[in-house]
Amino acid sequence: MKNRILTFVSILFFSLCLNSQEIGKKKFQFPKIKSDITIRKSGPYLSLQRGKYLVPEFGGEMQWKKVKLINPITNSIHVGFNYNFKYNTLGYDVGYWFKTGRLNLTYGANLIYRTNFTYDKIGIAPVLGFKFTQFHLQTGYHFMTPNFPRINTNTFFVSLRFVLVNNRDIDFD
Repeated sequence: MKNRILTFVSILFFSLCLNSQEIGKKKFQFPKIKSDITIRKSGPYLSLQRGKYLVPEFGGEMQWKKVKLINPITNSIHVGFNYNFKYNTLGYDVGYWFKTGRLNLTYGANLIYRTNFTYDKIGIAPVLGFKFTQFHLQTGYHFMTPNFPRINTNTFFVSLRFVLVNNRDIDFD
């Protein structure tokens, strides 16, 4: 065992000494392997939003993930609609969220439009969530334009979304 360690240390020492003789010349460098891998996934989603009202949501989502060993970055955009059957309220959402790391939180915002077919409101909703495989749990608050007639919609909400991935593209740069 000692002979193996001594042989390994001597080979390492002599290789460093030989490399130090090349000070004036261009040193050998291993080629850097730069492989940017981007995964793009898209598909429809089904979601259930719960606040004061229970509202089903439907839409589409597209995600871009830059694959890295440390701190992968995921970006996503989505477009969808929801409908409150009990109070006849329709809503449209357009949003964006991003995540850095593997088990970190997602941060995003939605632009929202709500109508009861007589009056309407627009607003913005900052969201915070956690994504695990195709499930995405988000919570947020709808900041809406103030107007007198009340539209029965959630202000503070929690939603659970499931994305049915039907397109997956992998790009190597």
